[in-house]
Amino acid sequence: MTPRPRPRPRPDRGQAAIEFVGWIGFLLIAALAAIQLGIVAYAAQQAGTASRAAARVASQGGDGASAGRAAMSGWLADGASVSAPAGPEDVTATVTVRIPTVLPLLGFDPVTRTTTMPVTTSEGGTP
Repeated sequence: MTPRPRPRPRPDRGQAAIEFVGWIGFLLIAALAAIQLGIVAYAAQQAGTASRAAARVASQGGDGASAGRAAMSGWLADGASVSAPAGPEDVTATVTVRIPTVLPLLGFDPVTRTTTMPVTTSEGGTP
């Protein structure tokens, strides 16, 4: 019997662990970026919903700013700015929402949505 050759130490030992750690970091950043994109889209949608609610209520003589805040999720409404001044013929509601960040190095401009609706009387018609 011939002796079996001894396996030589391989220089790539531990390579899989290093690649795994590298990919986990990349996948974590990609997942956080996807979550951040969802938060940006949600904040824009909430700003649009709040501006429509504020304009609708203010066009009927109510408190548009309160209605706009009530139409938003609480965690976004805290940093939001809602204005709904009524003019003689129409109401223009503007809502600005600050976008929370998940990734610490990124900062986003606030989202602003504006809605204009005609002023209506209590009977449902225009003035």
